[in-house]
Amino acid sequence: MDIRISLKAWIWQVILLFLYSWGWVSGQLRYSIIEESEPGTLIGNVAQDLGISPADINKRQLSLGSEGSSRFFSLERGALTVKERIDRESLCGSISSCLIHLEIATENPLELFNLEIEIWDINDNSPTFLNVNQVIKITELVASPGMVFPLETAEDQDVGINSVTEYRLNPNPYFTLLVKNHKNGIVLPELVLEKILDREEKKEHNLILTASDGGENSRTGSCEVTVIVQDINDNAPVFNQSIYKISLLENLPLNTVVIKLNATDLDEGSSGEIKYSFVQHRLNTATEIFDLNPQTGEIFVKGNIDFEKSQLYELNIRATDKGVPELQGRCLVQIEVQDVNDNTPEILFTSKVNKVPENAPLGTVVGFISVRDKDSGRNGEIKLDVSPNVPFKCQSLNNRYSLVTSGYLDREKESQYTIKLTASDLGSPPLYNQTVFILNISDVNDNPPTFVQLVYTAFIKENNEPGSLLCTVSATDPDEGANSDVSYSIIESQIDGSAVSSFVYINSQNGNIYAQRAFDYEQIQVLHITARVEDAGLPKLFSNVSVFIFIMDTNDNTPSILYPQYSMELITQENIPRSASVGYLVTKVSAVDQDSGHNAWLVYSLPESTSNTLFQISAYSGEIRTIRDIHDADNTEQQLVVLVSDHGDPSLSTTVTIHVNIIDNIINDQPKSQNFLTNSKPTPDLTLYLIISLVAISLVSLVTFAILLVKCLKGRNYDSSCRPCFSNKSQHKQYAGEYQPTLFLNTDGTLKYMEVRMAPTEPQGQCYQACFPTASENNEFTFMKPQNFPQLGELVNKTESTSDLNISTKPNQLY
Repeated sequence: MDIRISLKAWIWQVILLFLYSWGWVSGQLRYSIIEESEPGTLIGNVAQDLGISPADINKRQLSLGSEGSSRFFSLERGALTVKERIDRESLCGSISSCLIHLEIATENPLELFNLEIEIWDINDNSPTFLNVNQVIKITELVASPGMVFPLETAEDQDVGINSVTEYRLNPNPYFTLLVKNHKNGIVLPELVLEKILDREEKKEHNLILTASDGGENSRTGSCEVTVIVQDINDNAPVFNQSIYKISLLENLPLNTVVIKLNATDLDEGSSGEIKYSFVQHRLNTATEIFDLNPQTGEIFVKGNIDFEKSQLYELNIRATDKGVPELQGRCLVQIEVQDVNDNTPEILFTSKVNKVPENAPLGTVVGFISVRDKDSGRNGEIKLDVSPNVPFKCQSLNNRYSLVTSGYLDREKESQYTIKLTASDLGSPPLYNQTVFILNISDVNDNPPTFVQLVYTAFIKENNEPGSLLCTVSATDPDEGANSDVSYSIIESQIDGSAVSSFVYINSQNGNIYAQRAFDYEQIQVLHITARVEDAGLPKLFSNVSVFIFIMDTNDNTPSILYPQYSMELITQENIPRSASVGYLVTKVSAVDQDSGHNAWLVYSLPESTSNTLFQISAYSGEIRTIRDIHDADNTEQQLVVLVSDHGDPSLSTTVTIHVNIIDNIINDQPKSQNFLTNSKPTPDLTLYLIISLVAISLVSLVTFAILLVKCLKGRNYDSSCRPCFSNKSQHKQYAGEYQPTLFLNTDGTLKYMEVRMAPTEPQGQCYQACFPTASENNEFTFMKPQNFPQLGELVNKTESTSDLNISTKPNQLY
């Protein structure tokens, strides 16, 4: 028998594969397979029927949907096969058409396809009778030939032609078999009396009833029918209707009476007493839902009435009297179940993604959603809503939805969305269901790193140790992962013809900027470098920032003697007449200091002066004058040691030795440069030239200061008023000024002394004072560094050669 079933299954499978090799049916894939097929049996090539080439099978990633029935099937490399044995009877019961609905999901792109698999029945069940011994009681003489007696039917779990199609009765002279075909396909056997029974002749007849199905290799089942001949009871119970039809709402409470039957018997006494009972059938599930009161005939609810499980129930009722023999009547009760809105909608994610990039375009599909409701009509119609204030929406098509983006995403503003889906039906009142879907937004490199400050400044004293920390730049990047990993660098540029990398070094990890060398304030006052930060994303994004490193002066230069240091004589000598009066100008010592500020503020002194000293030096002008008349006792040769000291900490100094000769007469045709203030007057041309130069310089400075002040008042921020100060030119050149002379005249128009100050070579130097606190705000002197001295040297040489003017210098003082 098993060999024949396997052969038949193989034949059916070949036939089905031929019939359904077309693939698409009614807009969807549909295959058929016989039940009890071996695991691994090929059902169909899904990939081929969907038009997916073998090379794209792995890329598209075919997978079965989330339906529970998918446990019977397996999808590997586009081939749909049987995963475990399928019993059509346990899966679909007595339903003639057994369909299994599946969904096939593909990725790249995300798509969804419907798949139906029809399970075909094979003849693997034999007909069986609920009672293997049926007893029929017939009263003698009353039963006339042709009287029909219903027999219990055989049940076969197979369907269609594989179910019961015929009955046979063993040959006998008293009874024959009448078979009726019901509209619903059920075959009803009835026993027909062929001749009058005589109890005294034979009180019991034993018959064999055999049921056969119509399947190939027909199966049979049999039972014994015992006919007992009884004494007369000539009236059987009769129902007032042969068929009762009623309609009920599902979910009725237990013990609710749905109908009360009424049967009558014309007999009296015990022959007229009636009891009610069900005519049992093995596959009749109605008796699990309803029960019958045998005395009153009331049918009441004992189980849950569910429209979604069954919409129609049929009950075969038997009314039996208590006569001898017992007589019975039958009726059919048909119960139609009406739907109520008692099922909430279901939401099923057929396919979904866990992450979506923040630069995803509008309409990007992030998931497929199926909704269903077991109710019918408007109770089963569903609408799906998405929670508000999220950039997503649903697009519907026949209770299937695709969840797509409806707005632009930005991970830096929102990195995760909690999407609430609400499905509600159209019943009254409506029922709804909710599910929450968490979607993460993945990062793309769309934000460049930015520095914490717009401009960085650092201050360091000159003669620093190489490797000293100058400052730290810091930047942030709102991206994540490698897109937010930043590294720092210095943009290569030239400073005085040297690469910027020879001056500073930056740590690429933490942004620390270190000195590569020791700095000299007298060479460079400001280093302007450009730092860059870039992330590790693809493509890389970056930002730049300006870093200004100000070199602060230290007292590392001793004062330099301008006059009389450059005298051609090895020993500096000065001559004064013996007749010189008190206050006579012997000479003037001039010196400068390459440092700046207090470090360049010089003071003159005579450290070896005694109480009978003839001379005195001015502490700030360097003028050496007599402080008394010259006596005859005074030596004709006087030696003066002049100490020139700065105000640095510690103070540095320089000395110069001057030999003063006291002589009786001074020849007028050999004027000395020492007495040009007292004994001669400057030429008119030189005086006029100096006055014009002083006025011109003052006017240019005043106009420049006025323009800068207007810019600062308008901008009121660093960028608008002071950024021009820090141009791309070498910043130390802003302070590489030249000495400009400032003349101070006596009341009679003669030159009293000249002060040499540093004047910037470029107009940006004016802005430096506007960008930082002024000397008046700090309540102290502001010192600026001398750089070059060519004009001063030329002026000194010119003055010595043209007149006896003495030069008084006050280096580097700003008032």
